[in-house]
Amino acid sequence: MHTSTKLRIPTSQQQQLDAAIMDGAHRSPAARPPAPPRSKMKLLLLVIATNLVSVYLFSGASLSLRLPAGAAAPSIHLWDSSALLRDLGATRAALAAARAEVAALRAQCNASSLLLESVLAGLGAAHGDKPAAADRGFDGWPEEPTGELRLATEPHRLPLGFSAKLGTDELHPGVGFACRNFQDELARYMAYDAGGECPDDADALELQLILKGCEPLPRRRCRPRSPARYVEPAPLPGSLWSIPPDTTVNWSPYACNNYTCLVGRARARGGGGGSYECKDCFDLAAGGKERRRWMSDNGGPGFSIDGVLASRAPGTVRVGLDIGGGAGTFAARMRERGVTVVTTTLDVGAPFSAFVASRGLVPLQLSLAQRLPLADGVMDIVHAMQLGGWVPGAVLELALFDVYRVLRPGGVFWLDHFACVGPRLNDTYAPILDRVGFRRLRWKASRKLDLGAERNEWYLSALLEKPLT
Repeated sequence: MHTSTKLRIPTSQQQQLDAAIMDGAHRSPAARPPAPPRSKMKLLLLVIATNLVSVYLFSGASLSLRLPAGAAAPSIHLWDSSALLRDLGATRAALAAARAEVAALRAQCNASSLLLESVLAGLGAAHGDKPAAADRGFDGWPEEPTGELRLATEPHRLPLGFSAKLGTDELHPGVGFACRNFQDELARYMAYDAGGECPDDADALELQLILKGCEPLPRRRCRPRSPARYVEPAPLPGSLWSIPPDTTVNWSPYACNNYTCLVGRARARGGGGGSYECKDCFDLAAGGKERRRWMSDNGGPGFSIDGVLASRAPGTVRVGLDIGGGAGTFAARMRERGVTVVTTTLDVGAPFSAFVASRGLVPLQLSLAQRLPLADGVMDIVHAMQLGGWVPGAVLELALFDVYRVLRPGGVFWLDHFACVGPRLNDTYAPILDRVGFRRLRWKASRKLDLGAERNEWYLSALLEKPLT
């Protein structure tokens, strides 16, 4: 409760003041004589004295007022300096304690932030809630890769952090998913001395893995051995139809150890005593089978290059792709006509890629199961001669849609000698080609009799256009 204190004036002084006031009240202003200077002085002194007495009474009583803010509110001492100093000291101590507590909380927050940052860095949660590259598990691998294989297959952090251009903060090496199914072979392929020379069996292992679907292969940090006594290639255009020196190739992965052996396969009775990929491809002699390819139209599935180019507007066929192009003869013929063609090939039984390059053409090591490494709508023509009924239907359809993708509007797909069993031609493969969306420009089917008529095999050659709209 508040304590109220009234100012008490002595009785004698109060009676004098009352008498003076009553006397002045009964006199009229006209009859009231002017107050002498001494009376004014007395009155002034009386007021001063009264104020002094009031001050004395208040200060002597040591009164204190408390704020009605509850038990926690501090006492405010108006006239007791020692109490005020005590309260100020207590307040100062409380502020110091609060400041120390704030500093402790700030330290805890900083520690928590550092811990959170380390956790986020470890989990890669900043952009995708994925584990960090160094700590990531290799799901799908029979065993966790080690050494060079791990280095080439695990993601790596970008030095500058998250890239808006890439949409990630780490770079993932492009390694075929099927590689996980052949980890033993892949581990042997990746076994080498970093910075040294690649093992001699690297080419054979590489081909085995690609044929099994392990594509693309991981990069390696070794140098392939160059052929001994390497000879510079022949200049164009003579290189298109000349066989390069044997010293341009490492022959260790192959049964033949020179080009003479490869050419002899085509000329030997029975194809050289074995089954080989494109056994005629390396015979570039004038009048040979390879030199006659695509030079004339037989009215059946054998189309000619000049006939196909004549069906297009002059100069509109400029760049193309030959899928499964063997030794590159199709690309060589197109180059003679001012068309640049890239040849996809694999070194199955022979150094096809080196042979294509020696002719002054561009080889591309790529299997049929791999997506074409080309942008959409960039090819004027795509030629394919290695497709056939040996390809699973789903794989074939995916490959044909990929061909459609890379062709420009108005571009043409030349399906050359597609071999299959007769009933499947109309039941399976023709509907697939129609689903892709090509427009038929030319369509020729004929019996394939080289292995006997009883097999009921057929060839299909077709010229198909990607619609303009």
